[in-house]
Amino acid sequence: MKRTRRQRDIRIAYLLLSPAVLLLLTVLAYPLGWEVWTSLTSLSPLQDGTTAFVGLENYPRQFGDPQLWGAAAVTLAYTVVTSVAKLALGLGFALLLARPFPGRTLVFLAIFLPWAYPASVSVIGWYWTLSPPIPTAYSPFMGALKYTVDGALGGGAWAFLSVTLFNIWRGSSFIGVFLLAGINAVPPELFECALLESRSPWRRFWLVTVPLLRPFLALAVFLSLTTAFADLANVWLLTAGRVVFPVVGTQAYWLAIKGGQFGPASALSLMLTPLLLAGLALLFRVFDPPAEARA
Repeated sequence: MKRTRRQRDIRIAYLLLSPAVLLLLTVLAYPLGWEVWTSLTSLSPLQDGTTAFVGLENYPRQFGDPQLWGAAAVTLAYTVVTSVAKLALGLGFALLLARPFPGRTLVFLAIFLPWAYPASVSVIGWYWTLSPPIPTAYSPFMGALKYTVDGALGGGAWAFLSVTLFNIWRGSSFIGVFLLAGINAVPPELFECALLESRSPWRRFWLVTVPLLRPFLALAVFLSLTTAFADLANVWLLTAGRVVFPVVGTQAYWLAIKGGQFGPASALSLMLTPLLLAGLALLFRVFDPPAEARA
């Protein structure tokens, strides 16, 4: 009787999961499979004849492209700067909102709104803030600031700075709310015991708060890394289609759209996958080690 009931529960569970599984297969598995297959071919709208199967030939070809290494260096700098800043600001927001204070709801809304709005709306608002479409009181100041930054650091520095600040502004919003959920999931008795053990907020933070938030911190850093590595829309929109500095995402886009090389472009984008998986494993190893390692 129990076995029959269990089998029925399993069938119901699979039935309830089927829409989500179908959605994943439609929007994730099929495009990923198509991209993997494309990376193994010479698919291009510019070539005559049929598409040839070239195996792994497209992958080593990318390492000989000097533009790849320039894009990789910019992507690495962009990823490190934005990830560190987003984690620091997000954790600060979470700790600020973890305690009740007058106006806490308004502060929560101010922090969460950058992520709550659609990315396209946030990008356009940020772009108009830095490059006013109509004459405003601060238009001359923003123009002078742009030319000063580009003159001091080189062409494209202002565009890189604007995209970096936007990623930090929007990403720290999400990480702050995400870590706040992690803090709220911790039993308050643990924080009360820590308060009795030590009066130093710094010691309680490092010895209690950080260890309890390790899994949340690992996932937050991983999400930050993936959004920075695969950032194409923000770079494209904030530079109005004039990508004056390359990242790996825009490099793959131009290779496919402008160069018509779908196979190499797919291989370039897929080359990031092992790095991200290794980063995910390393993060969870550092932030949430196995029980025997912690012991």
